[in-house]
Amino acid sequence: MDNTPKHPDSNFTSPGRGFWQNDNIKQDDWDNFRWQLKNRVNSLNELEKHLSLSMDERSGVLLSGDKLAMSITPQFFNLIDKNNPDCPIRRQVIPTIHETSSDPDEMSDPCGEDSHMPVPGLVHRYPDRVLFLLTDRCASYCRYCTRSRVVSGAGEAHLQTDFEQAFQYLENNKNIRDVLFSGGDPLLYADSKLEKIISRIRAIDHIEFIRIGTRIPIFLPQRITPQLCDMLKKYHPLWISVHTNHPKELTTEVKSALERLADSGIPLGNQSVLLKGVNDDVLTMRTLVHKLLQCRVRPYYLYQCDLIEGSSHLRTPAAKGIEIIEGLRGHTSGYAIPQLVIDAPGGGGKVPINPEYVLEKNSKQLVIRNYEGKSFVYPEPTKAVINPLDPAALMGKEN
Repeated sequence: MDNTPKHPDSNFTSPGRGFWQNDNIKQDDWDNFRWQLKNRVNSLNELEKHLSLSMDERSGVLLSGDKLAMSITPQFFNLIDKNNPDCPIRRQVIPTIHETSSDPDEMSDPCGEDSHMPVPGLVHRYPDRVLFLLTDRCASYCRYCTRSRVVSGAGEAHLQTDFEQAFQYLENNKNIRDVLFSGGDPLLYADSKLEKIISRIRAIDHIEFIRIGTRIPIFLPQRITPQLCDMLKKYHPLWISVHTNHPKELTTEVKSALERLADSGIPLGNQSVLLKGVNDDVLTMRTLVHKLLQCRVRPYYLYQCDLIEGSSHLRTPAAKGIEIIEGLRGHTSGYAIPQLVIDAPGGGGKVPINPEYVLEKNSKQLVIRNYEGKSFVYPEPTKAVINPLDPAALMGKEN
Protein backbone atom coordinates (compact mmCIF):
# COMPACT_ATOMS: atom_id res chain seq x y z
CA MET A 1 0.00 0.00 0.00
CA ASP A 2 1.33 3.45 -0.97
CA ASN A 3 1.34 5.72 2.09
CA THR A 4 2.87 8.68 0.23
CA PRO A 5 0.88 11.83 1.06
CA LYS A 6 -0.99 13.45 -1.84
CA HIS A 7 0.10 16.90 -2.92
CA PRO A 8 -2.78 19.42 -3.09
CA ASP A 9 -1.81 20.29 -6.69
CA SER A 10 -1.46 16.73 -7.99
CA ASN A 11 -4.55 16.94 -10.23
CA PHE A 12 -4.92 18.87 -13.48
CA THR A 13 -7.34 21.73 -12.98
CA SER A 14 -8.19 24.96 -14.76
CA PRO A 15 -7.99 28.37 -13.07
CA GLY A 16 -10.67 29.57 -15.48
CA ARG A 17 -11.21 33.33 -15.51
CA GLY A 18 -10.12 33.60 -11.88
CA PHE A 19 -9.58 37.25 -10.95
CA TRP A 20 -11.23 38.26 -14.26
CA GLN A 21 -14.38 36.17 -13.84
CA ASN A 22 -16.63 39.20 -13.26
CA ASP A 23 -15.20 41.17 -16.17
CA ASN A 24 -17.10 41.37 -19.43
CA ILE A 25 -14.59 39.44 -21.56
CA LYS A 26 -15.56 37.33 -24.53
CA GLN A 27 -14.33 33.75 -24.37
CA ASP A 28 -12.67 34.16 -27.76
CA ASP A 29 -10.67 37.07 -26.36
CA TRP A 30 -9.65 35.19 -23.22
CA ASP A 31 -8.46 32.28 -25.36
CA ASN A 32 -6.47 34.58 -27.64
CA PHE A 33 -2.78 34.87 -26.76
CA ARG A 34 -2.68 38.44 -28.11
CA TRP A 35 -5.40 39.47 -25.63
CA GLN A 36 -3.48 37.76 -22.84
CA LEU A 37 -0.31 39.67 -23.74
CA LYS A 38 -2.12 42.99 -24.05
CA ASN A 39 -3.75 42.55 -20.63
CA ARG A 40 -0.73 41.46 -18.60
CA VAL A 41 -0.44 42.73 -15.04
CA ASN A 42 2.58 45.02 -15.14
CA SER A 43 1.95 47.88 -12.73
CA LEU A 44 1.45 48.37 -9.01
CA ASN A 45 -2.05 49.70 -9.62
CA GLU A 46 -3.11 46.60 -11.58
CA LEU A 47 -1.53 44.31 -9.02
CA GLU A 48 -3.35 45.92 -6.11
CA LYS A 49 -6.67 45.54 -7.90
CA HIS A 50 -6.38 41.82 -7.20
CA LEU A 51 -3.98 41.31 -4.27
CA SER A 52 -3.19 42.79 -0.89
CA LEU A 53 0.57 43.20 -1.06
CA SER A 54 3.02 42.93 1.77
CA MET A 55 5.34 45.90 2.36
CA ASP A 56 8.21 43.83 0.93
CA GLU A 57 6.23 43.17 -2.24
CA ARG A 58 4.99 46.74 -2.64
CA SER A 59 8.51 48.12 -2.28
CA GLY A 60 9.80 45.48 -4.70
CA VAL A 61 7.25 46.43 -7.35
CA LEU A 62 8.09 50.12 -7.05
CA LEU A 63 11.78 49.34 -7.60
CA SER A 64 11.40 46.58 -10.22
CA GLY A 65 11.58 48.99 -13.13
CA ASP A 66 15.26 49.60 -12.40
CA LYS A 67 16.34 45.99 -12.91
CA LEU A 68 13.79 43.50 -14.22
CA ALA A 69 10.28 44.52 -15.24
CA MET A 70 7.21 42.90 -13.74
CA SER A 71 4.77 41.37 -16.19
CA ILE A 72 2.31 38.52 -15.54
CA THR A 73 -0.19 37.05 -18.00
CA PRO A 74 -3.77 36.78 -16.70
CA GLN A 75 -3.59 33.01 -17.34
CA PHE A 76 -0.62 32.61 -14.96
CA PHE A 77 -1.77 35.30 -12.52
CA ASN A 78 -4.89 33.25 -11.82
CA LEU A 79 -2.71 30.57 -10.21
CA ILE A 80 -1.73 32.94 -7.41
CA ASP A 81 -3.28 32.26 -4.02
CA LYS A 82 -4.27 35.75 -2.91
CA ASN A 83 -4.61 34.65 0.72
CA ASN A 84 -1.15 33.12 0.94
CA PRO A 85 1.81 35.54 0.90
CA ASP A 86 4.11 32.52 0.56
CA CYS A 87 2.27 31.14 -2.48
CA PRO A 88 4.87 29.40 -4.70
CA ILE A 89 3.47 31.05 -7.83
CA ARG A 90 3.52 34.47 -6.20
CA ARG A 91 7.17 34.05 -5.18
CA GLN A 92 8.21 33.44 -8.78
CA VAL A 93 6.68 36.49 -10.46
CA ILE A 94 5.98 39.26 -7.94
CA PRO A 95 9.03 41.35 -7.02
CA THR A 96 10.08 41.87 -3.42
CA ILE A 97 12.45 44.32 -1.78
CA HIS A 98 14.95 41.47 -1.36
CA GLU A 99 15.82 41.78 -5.06
CA THR A 100 17.58 45.05 -4.28
CA SER A 101 20.04 43.35 -1.90
CA SER A 102 23.09 41.67 -3.41
CA ASP A 103 25.19 38.96 -1.83
CA PRO A 104 28.95 39.46 -2.38
CA ASP A 105 29.05 36.19 -4.34
CA GLU A 106 26.30 37.21 -6.76
CA MET A 107 26.95 38.40 -10.32
CA SER A 108 25.12 40.19 -13.10
CA ASP A 109 26.22 37.48 -15.56
CA PRO A 110 26.66 34.36 -13.41
CA CYS A 111 26.99 31.97 -16.36
CA GLY A 112 29.65 34.04 -18.09
CA GLU A 113 27.65 34.29 -21.31
CA ASP A 114 28.93 37.71 -22.31
CA SER A 115 32.52 36.46 -22.30
CA HIS A 116 31.61 33.59 -24.66
CA MET A 117 29.82 35.71 -27.25
CA PRO A 118 31.81 35.76 -30.53
CA VAL A 119 29.10 37.84 -32.21
CA PRO A 120 26.32 39.83 -30.51
CA GLY A 121 23.55 37.51 -29.34
CA LEU A 122 25.34 34.20 -29.97
CA VAL A 123 26.92 32.34 -27.05
CA HIS A 124 29.48 29.66 -28.00
CA ARG A 125 30.67 27.97 -24.82
CA TYR A 126 30.62 24.28 -25.77
CA PRO A 127 32.50 22.95 -28.84
CA ASP A 128 29.54 21.61 -30.82
CA ARG A 129 26.60 23.81 -29.82
CA VAL A 130 25.58 27.43 -29.45
CA LEU A 131 22.97 29.48 -27.64
CA PHE A 132 21.17 31.90 -29.97
CA LEU A 133 19.44 34.74 -28.08
CA LEU A 134 16.55 35.81 -30.29
CA THR A 135 14.82 38.36 -28.07
CA ASP A 136 14.98 40.05 -24.67
CA ARG A 137 11.22 39.84 -24.01
CA CYS A 138 9.10 37.20 -22.25
CA ALA A 139 5.39 36.72 -21.66
CA SER A 140 6.06 37.00 -17.92
CA TYR A 141 9.27 37.62 -15.99
CA CYS A 142 10.72 35.18 -13.46
CA ARG A 143 12.29 36.99 -10.52
CA TYR A 144 15.33 34.66 -10.56
CA CYS A 145 16.06 35.12 -14.29
CA THR A 146 19.70 34.38 -15.05
CA ARG A 147 19.60 37.00 -17.84
CA SER A 148 17.90 39.74 -15.85
CA ARG A 149 20.79 42.02 -16.85
CA VAL A 150 19.38 42.20 -20.40
CA VAL A 151 15.84 40.77 -20.28
CA SER A 152 12.72 42.98 -20.20
CA GLY A 153 14.45 46.23 -21.18
CA ALA A 154 14.33 47.60 -17.63
CA GLY A 155 18.04 47.37 -16.77
CA GLU A 156 21.01 49.30 -18.06
CA ALA A 157 22.28 46.56 -20.40
CA HIS A 158 20.42 45.60 -23.57
CA LEU A 159 20.47 42.58 -25.86
CA GLN A 160 21.58 43.55 -29.35
CA THR A 161 21.61 40.38 -31.44
CA ASP A 162 23.20 40.74 -34.86
CA PHE A 163 21.30 38.11 -36.82
CA GLU A 164 23.29 38.29 -40.02
CA GLN A 165 26.61 37.99 -38.19
CA ALA A 166 25.19 35.08 -36.21
CA PHE A 167 24.06 33.25 -39.36
CA GLN A 168 27.48 33.74 -40.97
CA TYR A 169 29.24 32.51 -37.83
CA LEU A 170 27.14 29.35 -37.84
CA GLU A 171 27.72 28.78 -41.55
CA ASN A 172 31.48 29.12 -41.14
CA ASN A 173 31.87 26.88 -38.07
CA LYS A 174 31.30 23.33 -39.23
CA ASN A 175 31.84 21.80 -35.79
CA ILE A 176 28.55 23.32 -34.62
CA ARG A 177 25.78 20.73 -34.83
CA ASP A 178 23.21 21.99 -32.32
CA VAL A 179 21.55 25.42 -32.04
CA LEU A 180 19.45 26.38 -29.00
CA PHE A 181 17.09 29.33 -29.40
CA SER A 182 16.45 31.23 -26.20
CA GLY A 183 16.19 34.81 -24.99
CA GLY A 184 13.78 36.12 -23.66
CA ASP A 185 11.29 33.75 -25.18
CA PRO A 186 11.54 32.80 -28.88
CA LEU A 187 7.88 31.77 -29.08
CA LEU A 188 6.84 35.40 -28.64
CA TYR A 189 7.83 35.83 -32.28
CA ALA A 190 5.11 35.67 -34.91
CA ASP A 191 5.00 32.34 -36.73
CA SER A 192 6.32 33.84 -39.97
CA LYS A 193 9.23 35.65 -38.29
CA LEU A 194 10.22 32.59 -36.30
CA GLU A 195 10.02 30.39 -39.39
CA LYS A 196 12.40 32.65 -41.33
CA ILE A 197 15.03 32.15 -38.60
CA ILE A 198 14.46 28.41 -38.25
CA SER A 199 14.53 27.80 -41.99
CA ARG A 200 17.77 29.77 -42.31
CA ILE A 201 19.39 27.60 -39.65
CA ARG A 202 17.94 24.39 -41.10
CA ALA A 203 19.54 25.26 -44.45
CA ILE A 204 23.03 24.94 -42.90
CA ASP A 205 24.10 21.37 -43.70
CA HIS A 206 26.26 20.67 -40.64
CA ILE A 207 23.61 21.73 -38.11
CA GLU A 208 21.86 18.52 -37.13
CA PHE A 209 19.06 19.74 -34.92
CA ILE A 210 17.44 22.79 -33.36
CA ARG A 211 16.22 23.32 -29.81
CA ILE A 212 13.89 25.97 -28.43
CA GLY A 213 13.89 27.00 -24.78
CA THR A 214 10.56 28.48 -23.76
CA ARG A 215 8.18 29.13 -20.91
CA ILE A 216 5.37 30.19 -23.24
CA PRO A 217 3.40 26.90 -22.87
CA ILE A 218 3.26 27.60 -19.12
CA PHE A 219 2.73 31.36 -19.08
CA LEU A 220 0.70 31.58 -22.27
CA PRO A 221 -0.66 28.18 -23.41
CA GLN A 222 -2.99 29.98 -25.85
CA ARG A 223 0.08 30.72 -27.98
CA ILE A 224 0.55 27.02 -28.82
CA THR A 225 -1.82 27.10 -31.76
CA PRO A 226 -2.30 24.38 -34.39
CA GLN A 227 -0.75 26.80 -36.89
CA LEU A 228 2.41 27.18 -34.78
CA CYS A 229 2.68 23.40 -34.38
CA ASP A 230 2.22 22.83 -38.11
CA MET A 231 5.04 25.26 -38.82
CA LEU A 232 7.45 23.80 -36.27
CA LYS A 233 7.00 20.19 -37.35
CA LYS A 234 8.30 21.04 -40.83
CA TYR A 235 11.79 21.47 -39.36
CA HIS A 236 12.45 18.21 -37.56
CA PRO A 237 14.56 17.19 -35.78
CA LEU A 238 13.43 19.99 -33.48
CA TRP A 239 13.25 19.74 -29.69
CA ILE A 240 11.61 22.01 -27.11
CA SER A 241 12.64 22.52 -23.49
CA VAL A 242 9.94 24.04 -21.33
CA HIS A 243 10.38 25.51 -17.88
CA THR A 244 8.04 24.75 -15.01
CA ASN A 245 8.83 24.68 -11.32
CA HIS A 246 5.69 23.77 -9.40
CA PRO A 247 2.87 21.26 -10.06
CA LYS A 248 0.24 24.01 -9.79
CA GLU A 249 1.61 25.45 -13.04
CA LEU A 250 0.53 22.33 -14.95
CA THR A 251 -3.12 23.19 -15.57
CA THR A 252 -5.50 21.56 -18.02
CA GLU A 253 -4.75 24.39 -20.51
CA VAL A 254 -1.01 23.82 -20.19
CA LYS A 255 -1.44 20.06 -20.57
CA SER A 256 -3.41 20.57 -23.80
CA ALA A 257 -0.74 22.93 -25.16
CA LEU A 258 2.06 20.47 -24.38
CA GLU A 259 0.10 17.62 -25.94
CA ARG A 260 -0.33 19.64 -29.15
CA LEU A 261 3.45 20.01 -29.35
CA ALA A 262 4.00 16.32 -28.60
CA ASP A 263 1.40 15.30 -31.20
CA SER A 264 3.47 17.28 -33.71
CA GLY A 265 6.37 14.94 -33.09
CA ILE A 266 8.36 17.41 -30.97
CA PRO A 267 10.26 15.77 -28.09
CA LEU A 268 9.70 17.76 -24.89
CA GLY A 269 11.95 18.15 -21.86
CA ASN A 270 11.54 20.25 -18.74
CA GLN A 271 14.02 22.40 -16.89
CA SER A 272 13.24 23.41 -13.31
CA VAL A 273 15.11 25.79 -11.05
CA LEU A 274 15.36 24.80 -7.39
CA LEU A 275 13.75 27.67 -5.47
CA LYS A 276 13.27 28.23 -1.76
CA GLY A 277 9.62 28.11 -0.80
CA VAL A 278 8.59 26.97 -4.27
CA ASN A 279 9.80 23.43 -4.94
CA ASP A 280 12.45 22.67 -2.31
CA ASP A 281 10.80 19.54 -0.93
CA VAL A 282 10.56 16.00 -2.23
CA LEU A 283 6.75 15.76 -2.35
CA THR A 284 6.40 18.90 -4.48
CA MET A 285 9.13 17.82 -6.88
CA ARG A 286 7.80 14.26 -7.14
CA THR A 287 4.33 15.58 -7.92
CA LEU A 288 5.77 17.94 -10.53
CA VAL A 289 7.72 15.25 -12.38
CA HIS A 290 4.77 12.86 -12.32
CA LYS A 291 2.50 15.50 -13.83
CA LEU A 292 5.15 16.31 -16.44
CA LEU A 293 5.26 12.70 -17.59
CA GLN A 294 1.47 12.74 -17.91
CA CYS A 295 1.94 15.74 -20.23
CA ARG A 296 4.52 13.70 -22.23
CA VAL A 297 7.35 15.90 -21.00
CA ARG A 298 10.56 14.29 -19.75
CA PRO A 299 12.10 15.95 -16.67
CA TYR A 300 15.52 17.01 -17.93
CA TYR A 301 17.41 19.36 -15.61
CA LEU A 302 16.96 20.54 -12.04
CA TYR A 303 19.14 23.64 -11.75
CA GLN A 304 20.68 24.95 -8.61
CA CYS A 305 19.62 28.61 -8.74
CA ASP A 306 22.29 30.74 -10.43
CA LEU A 307 24.14 33.39 -8.46
CA ILE A 308 22.14 36.18 -10.07
CA GLU A 309 22.16 39.50 -8.25
CA GLY A 310 19.27 39.82 -5.80
CA SER A 311 18.38 36.13 -5.71
CA SER A 312 19.65 35.07 -2.28
CA HIS A 313 16.11 34.95 -0.82
CA LEU A 314 15.21 32.32 -3.42
CA ARG A 315 18.33 30.18 -3.33
CA THR A 316 18.59 26.95 -1.36
CA PRO A 317 21.73 25.17 -0.10
CA ALA A 318 23.16 22.85 -2.75
CA ALA A 319 22.57 19.96 -0.34
CA LYS A 320 18.82 20.46 -0.74
CA GLY A 321 18.96 19.45 -4.41
CA ILE A 322 20.91 16.31 -3.55
CA GLU A 323 18.32 15.49 -0.90
CA ILE A 324 15.52 15.83 -3.46
CA ILE A 325 17.25 13.57 -6.00
CA GLU A 326 17.77 11.02 -3.20
CA GLY A 327 14.05 11.22 -2.50
CA LEU A 328 13.22 10.51 -6.14
CA ARG A 329 15.76 7.79 -7.04
CA GLY A 330 14.22 4.38 -6.34
CA HIS A 331 10.91 5.92 -5.35
CA THR A 332 9.69 6.69 -8.86
CA SER A 333 10.41 5.85 -12.50
CA GLY A 334 13.84 6.67 -13.84
CA TYR A 335 12.13 8.69 -16.57
CA ALA A 336 10.88 11.04 -13.85
CA ILE A 337 14.27 11.91 -12.38
CA PRO A 338 15.97 15.05 -13.70
CA GLN A 339 19.72 15.63 -13.63
CA LEU A 340 20.70 18.04 -10.88
CA VAL A 341 23.22 20.56 -12.23
CA ILE A 342 25.09 23.65 -11.17
CA ASP A 343 25.98 26.09 -13.93
CA ALA A 344 29.53 26.75 -12.78
CA PRO A 345 29.88 30.44 -11.88
CA GLY A 346 31.79 32.52 -14.39
CA GLY A 347 31.14 30.37 -17.44
CA GLY A 348 32.33 26.88 -16.51
CA GLY A 349 29.25 25.21 -17.96
CA LYS A 350 26.82 22.72 -16.46
CA VAL A 351 28.29 20.40 -13.84
CA PRO A 352 26.20 17.34 -12.85
CA ILE A 353 25.71 16.91 -9.11
CA ASN A 354 24.64 13.50 -7.81
CA PRO A 355 24.19 11.77 -4.47
CA GLU A 356 27.18 9.60 -3.59
CA TYR A 357 26.35 6.03 -4.52
CA VAL A 358 29.92 4.75 -4.85
CA LEU A 359 31.22 3.92 -1.36
CA GLU A 360 34.58 2.48 -2.39
CA LYS A 361 36.44 1.72 -5.60
CA ASN A 362 39.72 0.10 -6.56
CA SER A 363 41.10 -2.01 -9.41
CA LYS A 364 39.21 -5.08 -8.19
CA GLN A 365 35.75 -3.85 -7.27
CA LEU A 366 33.22 -1.14 -6.66
CA VAL A 367 31.28 -1.00 -3.43
CA ILE A 368 27.99 0.70 -4.17
CA ARG A 369 24.78 1.47 -2.30
CA ASN A 370 21.20 1.53 -3.49
CA TYR A 371 18.36 3.93 -2.67
CA GLU A 372 17.61 1.95 0.53
CA GLY A 373 21.15 2.41 1.81
CA LYS A 374 22.09 -1.25 1.27
CA SER A 375 25.62 -1.89 -0.02
CA PHE A 376 26.67 -4.23 -2.82
CA VAL A 377 29.95 -5.31 -4.38
CA TYR A 378 30.41 -5.13 -8.15
CA PRO A 379 33.62 -6.92 -9.24
CA GLU A 380 35.75 -5.31 -11.93
CA PRO A 381 36.69 -7.43 -14.99
CA THR A 382 39.69 -9.73 -14.46
CA LYS A 383 41.88 -11.65 -16.94
CA ALA A 384 39.60 -13.74 -19.19
CA VAL A 385 39.33 -17.46 -18.40
CA ILE A 386 39.07 -19.57 -21.56
CA ASN A 387 36.24 -22.09 -21.58
CA PRO A 388 37.84 -25.38 -22.74
CA LEU A 389 34.61 -26.31 -24.51
CA ASP A 390 34.75 -23.14 -26.59
CA PRO A 391 35.23 -24.31 -30.25
CA ALA A 392 37.44 -21.31 -30.99
CA ALA A 393 39.69 -22.19 -28.05
CA LEU A 394 39.90 -25.81 -29.16
CA MET A 395 40.85 -24.77 -32.68
CA GLY A 396 43.61 -22.64 -31.21
CA LYS A 397 45.00 -25.65 -29.38
CA GLU A 398 45.01 -27.80 -32.55
CA ASN A 399 46.98 -25.15 -34.38
